[in-house]
Amino acid sequence: MSLSINTSDDAAKVLVEGEVDVSNADQLRSAVDAALAGSAPEVTIDLAQVPYIDSTGIGVLVGAAHRAQEVGKQLVVASPQKNVARVLGLLGVADDLNIRQ
Repeated sequence: MSLSINTSDDAAKVLVEGEVDVSNADQLRSAVDAALAGSAPEVTIDLAQVPYIDSTGIGVLVGAAHRAQEVGKQLVVASPQKNVARVLGLLGVADDLNIRQ
């Protein structure tokens, strides 16, 4: 998995590439926490290049959504691939993650 963060005053975007699993979920958590710590009112996590995410990675996303809400920010999960979107829907977390295609 590789990560990049793009920030401006209006928005922050965390671009994730590769599989997200227990071996790298802490890296994702750190990147999202860094984006949430900035001044942008909205943080987007772009999953367009993520073919697989396990329960640990999903836990990171849900935790981030709750932290965003606590600090008055909007967290959006953008462009999940079909398989990833399906898993998020089956687990019932899609609404919490404000998924945008």
